[in-house]
Amino acid sequence: MSGARVLVTGATGTTGSRVAAAARLAGAEVRTASRHGSDVQFDWHAASTWPSALDGCGRVYLVPPPGIDVAPVMVPFIELARRSGVERLVLLSSSVTPMGTLAAGVVHQALAESGSDDFVVLRPSWFMQNVTGEHHLARMIRDEDRIVTATGEARVGFVDADDIAAVAAHALLGETRPAAELVLTGPEALSYRRVAEIVGAARGRPVAFEPVAPAELVELLASTYPPPFAQALAELDAVIAAGAEDRVTPDVEHVTGQPPCSFEQFAATAFRSAS
Repeated sequence: MSGARVLVTGATGTTGSRVAAAARLAGAEVRTASRHGSDVQFDWHAASTWPSALDGCGRVYLVPPPGIDVAPVMVPFIELARRSGVERLVLLSSSVTPMGTLAAGVVHQALAESGSDDFVVLRPSWFMQNVTGEHHLARMIRDEDRIVTATGEARVGFVDADDIAAVAAHALLGETRPAAELVLTGPEALSYRRVAEIVGAARGRPVAFEPVAPAELVELLASTYPPPFAQALAELDAVIAAGAEDRVTPDVEHVTGQPPCSFEQFAATAFRSAS
């Protein structure tokens, strides 16, 4: 493992907090960065915060800001990072955004065309943590004892954020980087019907599964989210329904040497802790 100082952006988020902890556990000096509650104040939309965050750092974990059009702020930051001596960049993207498509997929393409091959793009599937915390699925489970989706019986290779962080720590600190692109999943692909069964068993109270059409889901979510975001969530469900996420990969185990956490293992721990 490298002794380079690591900058972790999005350090208070689901993966960033875990990456910072995993890197420190591996012996790295870590600088956390976010708008609030980190070692340094960092805002993707305030370039004046970038130099102090990067100062002395050799490796950087990149968590995109919310939204779709992230390249206009992320690409200039990456260019500054390279000029500042950063050796390796690890980008959090998504399984649903291949290189060159949208959001972090555009940043992925910029990295590939930058002239340096010392980068890793992580493309995790849906987080297991979506059924806990403040995600809309978690609130639905907690408040209504149900999961409503427009995914039908299609399956998703849900992945534990702890496994994402373990891969990211290896990618950041290894003397040689793993593959430039890693699609991260858990050990099996599951339908939301099966997720409801597993969560219900883990929490000791049944969770109903209610499949709906995308338009119905938009109407349901619009009571909580702005209509464009509700529409975007329904469109992601349609992507799942078409089979885009019905896959598992060996990438977590290839990088970390450990098999990924199963959804049953995750749910048993998460809901025991919550009870």
